[in-house]
Amino acid sequence: MSILIYAETQDGQYSKSAFELASYAHALASTLNTSVTALAINASDPKSIERYGVNKVLEVKNTVLSTFSAQLYANVISQAAKSDGSSIVIVSSSADSKFLAPLLAVKLEAAFASNVVALPTSIAPFLVKRTVFTNKAFGITELNSDVKLLALSKNAFGLIENPSIASVVAFDVTLPSITQSVTGIDKATDKVTIADAEIVVSAGRGLKGPENWNIIEELAEVLGAATACSKPVSDMGWRPHGEHVGQTGKPVASNLYIAIGISGAIQHLAGINSSKVKVVINTDPEAPFFKAADYGVVGDAFEVVPELIEKLKVFKSQNS
Repeated sequence: MSILIYAETQDGQYSKSAFELASYAHALASTLNTSVTALAINASDPKSIERYGVNKVLEVKNTVLSTFSAQLYANVISQAAKSDGSSIVIVSSSADSKFLAPLLAVKLEAAFASNVVALPTSIAPFLVKRTVFTNKAFGITELNSDVKLLALSKNAFGLIENPSIASVVAFDVTLPSITQSVTGIDKATDKVTIADAEIVVSAGRGLKGPENWNIIEELAEVLGAATACSKPVSDMGWRPHGEHVGQTGKPVASNLYIAIGISGAIQHLAGINSSKVKVVINTDPEAPFFKAADYGVVGDAFEVVPELIEKLKVFKSQNS
């Protein structure tokens, strides 16, 4: 009864979420007295994940899998789970996994729990804590199938190093033909991606135009954060669609989310509610975002943000 994790990669490098899954799986495996296997697709250094407690890496090298396809990836992961005899399969609650996990659950005939935020509260019965109602509450879900599929919320467990020696095994897969094709990929150019960011600086129509985004980018650079935007901003072409966060965009589960000039439509709030601390800067004291925020500043972004940047630079220089 092993635990299999799908260790996501970006341009051949493990994503932060892969290390978090490994940390979580190691803790769970210690309770169950079993081992952790990671499935790595086109990873440049598959063995590097061993420092987070992985015992074995199934390495898949296939150029067809260079571009993500939920159908193909579900097929590959299910083959790996069956080959390894995995009774628990764990993926990240990423944008890709929202398409991948339901397909994978069907292939494995597995009970599926999304948005998991902690280790199981009980093994028999198998109970997991997860966010529900668009992150407004927590629920305890029982999984009673032979194979269980979990999607771990980002930044819910953290990175915990547990150095081990992992064997790397080449894993050959059989790929079915699919009818879908990728015509293009819109990538954000930030140094820090939204998917892995612990801090996200997001802005909306309150910035008045794309020419003013330099203050958002500068604040993000000072904080080591990713930049994001609201749906109207990406729809108008001010920012790439890859930066659109919210219920209809990318989900955000950062430790700190700063919203600047965003009113706080319900779809936006639903997509960022998993963030631990939310800060809003807006000229309108009645903006809905203030009701959801932990901290709020009523003020003009063009005055507040530059001053915040300067204060942060002074703080960093004094503590470097």
